[in-house]
Order: sequence, then C-alpha cells, then structure tokens
Amino acid sequence: MKDKNIVIIGGNSGIGKSIVDKLKMEGANVFSFSRSESGQNQLDVTEDFDISASLPEQIDGLVYCPGTINLKPFHRFSTEDFQKDHEINFLGAVKVLQACMKGLKKSGSASVVLFSTVAVQVGLGFHASIASTKGAVEGLTRSLAAEWAPNNIRVNAIAPSLTDTPLANQLLGTDDKKEASNKRHPLGRYGQPEDISSASLYLLSDASGWMTGQILHLDGGMSSIK
Repeated sequence: MKDKNIVIIGGNSGIGKSIVDKLKMEGANVFSFSRSESGQNQLDVTEDFDISASLPEQIDGLVYCPGTINLKPFHRFSTEDFQKDHEINFLGAVKVLQACMKGLKKSGSASVVLFSTVAVQVGLGFHASIASTKGAVEGLTRSLAAEWAPNNIRVNAIAPSLTDTPLANQLLGTDDKKEASNKRHPLGRYGQPEDISSASLYLLSDASGWMTGQILHLDGGMSSIK
C-alpha cells in the first residue's frame, strides 16, 4: 500500500478509523472525509457536495464506510425511515463514486470497497430497512464491477455481522447484550473493527488483484453455518 492514494469516507471512528490507521502504517497516502471535522475533510453525504478540490488526481483505492443501524418492526417504519437509510447507505455511495470515478480511472489498478450487511443474506427480523438498502449496495457492487472492469477498477463489498463500533452501541451496550450476540455467531464472538479493516486492506491491495464483483461474508459464520 506504500504511496498509494486511498480515499476513505467515514474515517473518523469505528471501522473507518481502523482502516485509516492500518493504511497509514502501511505507508499509504490517506485522504479521509468525515461528517465531523476531527482534522479531516468535512463531508455530509446526505447533502449536495463538491469534494473535487480535496481529492488527489489519481485515486488508487476508495472505501465508503457511512452506514446506519435502524432496527424496529416493519409496521413502525415510515417511508421517511427507508429514505434516510437509503440516502446514507446507498445514494451517498453513489455520489462519492461519481465524484471519484475520474481519479479511479487514472490509477490503472484501482480498488473500491463498499459495505453491505449479513442481513441481506440472512433474513433477520426488524432489519427491513437496512437489509433493503444494503441489498441495493450489493447490486451496485456487481454492476460497477462489470462496467469498470475494462478500466481495471475492481469493486467489492464486505458484508459483516454485528461489529463493536459506536454505531452498534445500542446493541452491545451491556454485558448481557454482548453475551447474547456472542452466542448468535458460530465462532462465539461478534466482530471487531480490526476484523473488518484487515479484510478491507486485502481488498485494497494487489493481493486481491484478481477479485472483483464479490461480496465478502465476514460474519463469524452467521450467513453460512449453524
């Protein structure tokens, strides 16, 4: 990853921060954007934006981390709830991808990493909104992988299960909740940011140079075994 230009959206906490820290240790040039400033470029993906002046001319990697966890019974979701989740998880990614497309094409060997969820593969109650919008992300991943392959831009997504991030605090806020989550995963534990960031670095690196259009199910076995 040394001297590669990597753009990270949502790099101020959780998985995004872990990716940023690992990339810097590997010698990458990191261009981090976040809704909170925190010494980074400020960006709210739900608003109209122009980040062209803050992007490098050549982009070797792009990671889109913003997401939501909005869980409740289907009858309690409003159309506005669905729209908000879609705006952050899907449309925000679309806008960033369009903004970075020119720089990605200049790389000659670029990699894009998006994020889905285990709830797309496994039917989980109360996940109607997030599963729907992340399903759209998976469709986008495969479509762009096909469209951008001639430009040697790889597009893959990671579909994690519950991971210990600030976003998941409501689900892991007590010892009882943590123990219950551990028991739901065949490997006996929920995810850590480092689990996801390590896989992200693999997808960004030349080691995954023959992989595109894939959804990496990084979920402690939840999507495939009991």
